[in-house]
Amino acid sequence: MQIVAQGAYDVFTQPLNVFELKKVIDRAFGLVTLARALAEARGAGAAFRHIPGLVGNSKPMQRAYDLIQKVAGVSTTVLIRGESGTGKEVVARAIHRLSLRAEKPFMAFSPSALPESLIQDELFGHEAGGITGATHARRGRFEEAQGGTVFLDEIGDLSLPVQVKLLRILEERCLERLGSSVGVPADIRLICATDKNLDQMVEQGSFRPDLYFRISVFKVDLPPLRQRRDDIPLLAEFFCRHFARLLNKEVRGMSPALVNALASYDWPGNVRELQNVIERSLILTDGPEMRVRDLPHEFQRGEVPTEIAHGPFREAVRTFKRELILAALRTQSGNRLKAAKELSISRSYLHRLLNQLQIRSEEEAAAEHARP
Repeated sequence: MQIVAQGAYDVFTQPLNVFELKKVIDRAFGLVTLARALAEARGAGAAFRHIPGLVGNSKPMQRAYDLIQKVAGVSTTVLIRGESGTGKEVVARAIHRLSLRAEKPFMAFSPSALPESLIQDELFGHEAGGITGATHARRGRFEEAQGGTVFLDEIGDLSLPVQVKLLRILEERCLERLGSSVGVPADIRLICATDKNLDQMVEQGSFRPDLYFRISVFKVDLPPLRQRRDDIPLLAEFFCRHFARLLNKEVRGMSPALVNALASYDWPGNVRELQNVIERSLILTDGPEMRVRDLPHEFQRGEVPTEIAHGPFREAVRTFKRELILAALRTQSGNRLKAAKELSISRSYLHRLLNQLQIRSEEEAAAEHARP
């Protein structure tokens, strides 16, 4: 229609359906909010353009961007601190790509859950016969990254003997393979990361203070996602577009209710958890936009559906009641007494409603939620 082509979001015919009107207004408001946030990020913050791989324009992230840009041009050792899932490796890769070593290798390694012998072999390599069963010499990560960057994740998990060898590399710029006493030059930049309190580990004697001083010359602290909620719509849209392309899904965006649900969640798993939730929800999405019902159950507790069915007033009210009761039953794992308390009604009245609305069992409530 001509009016839509000129910029109108939608048109309505008489008689006006107030439920459909609210639904469209909410969706339009959500899209406008996202568009404004994206415009501000791309125009003012330039988070997308200047820091490779990072998305966000909140004040905590702007401080982190400033530190990343300042340290990228030098070879100083960097310690990245932050909770699991905040994107420490992404930051390390960004520092490498912005550095003078960008054309050289980037080697990432995490010692978590690996035995000490394997950690040393992975980092320092070995000579023939240097370890059991070794018939040939092998270069470790530090040698493989000559001229480039080594990213050592979870450095707090290193044993004290490995910490001694790492300290020698930083002080003397050489290493020794297992089974050898000949030093090998180590021209690398080291970037470390941890989600542990290394100061406390130093006091407890489980982390060498001299190594701590060496690796903490320059610190970059990454905020958890719950402290940068303004970035959640940007990140969600970024992941939505990314996975829509990978999954070949024609999804144009997210409903306002979904964006609100994401922004209200505390994200204990941080950006990694958000990425996984968007990918999983996008797989379940059937229409042109992601909605609250596509999210995992923990995001739907207390949510009142904004998508009300079309039709006469009584039918709309019936649908609203049914969805409200189903949501309460899901929240309370099918317990009718707890669901009645959550809805502030008596158990006997809930039973009458279950009969009137043809909700026969808790199992049906779960089945209703699973339906597309």
